[in-house]
Amino acid sequence: MRILIWHVHGSWMTAFVQGRHEYLLPVDAARGPDGRGRAQTWDWPDAARELTAAELAGEDIDLVVLQRPHEAELLRQWTGLRAGTDVPAVYLEHNAPTGAAVASGHPCAGHDTIPIVHVTHFNRMMWDNGAARTEVIEHGICDPGHLYTGEDASLAVVVNEPVRRTRVAGTDLVLELSRTLPVDVYGMGMDQLAGAAPWLEGRLHENYRQSELHRALAGHRVYLHPYRWTSLGLALLEAMTLGMPVLALSTTEAPRAVPPAAGLLSNDPAELADRGRQWLDDAAAAAEAGAAARAHALERYGLERFLADWDALVERVAA
Repeated sequence: MRILIWHVHGSWMTAFVQGRHEYLLPVDAARGPDGRGRAQTWDWPDAARELTAAELAGEDIDLVVLQRPHEAELLRQWTGLRAGTDVPAVYLEHNAPTGAAVASGHPCAGHDTIPIVHVTHFNRMMWDNGAARTEVIEHGICDPGHLYTGEDASLAVVVNEPVRRTRVAGTDLVLELSRTLPVDVYGMGMDQLAGAAPWLEGRLHENYRQSELHRALAGHRVYLHPYRWTSLGLALLEAMTLGMPVLALSTTEAPRAVPPAAGLLSNDPAELADRGRQWLDDAAAAAEAGAAARAHALERYGLERFLADWDALVERVAA
């Protein structure tokens, strides 16, 4: 199958393009939001091909995976095709609704020809999907290997744009815990955080390739996932697959993703801090929890299951 899909979320796409299809990725000279093309910091197979808008007009497309409301109009402008009418389409929803869940009408709620694919059961429940058919295909993770050493007695967290997304990403919780515990922060926008938290000097890191980030994270004793309201972060699942024990808020899909043996989920910062101290003092206990985290992540979020679920959906929709 030739699948047209925009490069929107790099970690998710890294798993998706490992399948047996041909993936058509819009690209433009600026590599902007509508034309990022292939990833620059992940390793993708040759089956993920870059095409300009002009080149796409001459391609046979078997399925379109929409991820943002305006992509259906881009498809029409570039190819003359209407999503769900001239070419089979699904709408992949990565996020939980940003407004009140009771009034969260999905952009595709009125389109009964375009199924909505959610990445978590929590997201499907929170969105008002209207008459649209819905599916849940949980995340898939490319196994980086059991890289955990935990030799650095510190907590690690991954968050992009930590200042702009303070409440959503739980940056305030990171700052609170980092006053009494050693915390290293990875992601984009670290210069903004440096001004807000000078005590984190030397502990802010960015511009890592995915493989480099995995090795850096695996050296820390504990992974901290402070997100209040967002979809299930792939960084959390990748950390678990590395073999890291987890501290997280008990919100959104995290209770399904992190079993008790793999870490602590709590909305009490004091409890999270106490467990963090325990693991910093007891490397063996941290490693045991990390092993449980890895086993669970491989079982629930393994790449083979993820790709099989997508293959089954593609066959049903594009038939």
